[in-house]
Amino acid sequence: MNSRATRLTSIFLIFAAMEAPALAYLDGATGSIILQAAIGLFASWMVYYRMFKEKAKAFIGRIGGKAPANTDVQ
Repeated sequence: MNSRATRLTSIFLIFAAMEAPALAYLDGATGSIILQAAIGLFASWMVYYRMFKEKAKAFIGRIGGKAPANTDVQ
């Protein structure tokens, strides 16, 4: 499996190195869309991280025999 991943990575790098310039026009809205996507990605990552952290705390608390603390945000 490792050799397959190495082969696919090598093929991707070869094709990426031979790429010609696109000569495309980027208008002002493109930067706005990219910024909006980055902010959305960051926000969703933060929500996922917080949910994962709370689930991990509850799981570790169950293993240790402690009742999970109430962490509801009011």
